[in-house]
Amino acid sequence: MNPVPVVGRFAPSPTGDLHFGSLVSAVGSYLEAKSAGGLWLLRVEDIDPPREVAGSASGIINDLSRLGLVADGPVLYQSSRLGAYQECLNLLLAKGLAYPCVCSRKDLSVSGRYAGTCREGIPPGKTPRSIRLRVETGVVAFKDQLQGHVSDSPAETGGDFIIKRADGLFAYQLAVVVDDNFQGITQVVRGTDLLESTYRQICLQKALGFTSPKYMHLPVVLSADGKKLSKRTRADPLKHQEPATVVKQALNFLGQNPPSDLSLNDLWTWAIKHWNNDLIPRENAILAGSTPPG
Repeated sequence: MNPVPVVGRFAPSPTGDLHFGSLVSAVGSYLEAKSAGGLWLLRVEDIDPPREVAGSASGIINDLSRLGLVADGPVLYQSSRLGAYQECLNLLLAKGLAYPCVCSRKDLSVSGRYAGTCREGIPPGKTPRSIRLRVETGVVAFKDQLQGHVSDSPAETGGDFIIKRADGLFAYQLAVVVDDNFQGITQVVRGTDLLESTYRQICLQKALGFTSPKYMHLPVVLSADGKKLSKRTRADPLKHQEPATVVKQALNFLGQNPPSDLSLNDLWTWAIKHWNNDLIPRENAILAGSTPPG
């Protein structure tokens, strides 16, 4: 029997320019896939129009290409997949694994946990706002390829979570799970800030009968003030920076210590050949520009 081919992905949201924090995730996902002889795919998560910035998607794709990160296939836009999300949502509703909810954020507990108010039906006189997944009691555990064995009890920490929002948009959790399955993704490499989402996504994968990919959660890149680099914090974009220099910085952040005198093409050849995820720091977050611990 032939082994399942390795398929990784990078899935940015078009809410601003590509910045160093996103690049670290892109480089990690690319090298984890390519060093195993696998494929690396690109998906644009454009299902939240109120947050999107015009021209961001094409800008991110162009920046990735300029840095030598080119997908092994057409870019998948989530905005073209709304029918698939609705189909899976209908399936969950038909099986009783999801239900309509009238509650808003102010109805959550102080901890942010949903109390299950609408689990057994909508209160009389109320109109449904969103749809939630019915999260069963129990522990979700998996072996992260960097963080080791991790576990959580989603029913206790967050409770039933939203998979279709009150504004009619599909939630991130549902879209990601459906598209990872559609694209045959076997490994997901991203920041530790998304670890909580992973537990929820595993719940959804089980509910839909999907196979869970392997996961690797990388250290989050922090700015000098200790905040996560993001488009919201106006992190420095990469579009004006020299490609080989920026890629070397990302490799150093990931503990790879590349030679300093390589051109961009030679740098990628070296990185694929010498990629060693055992060298990635086992930290949740690291300041940008600092030397990762050995």
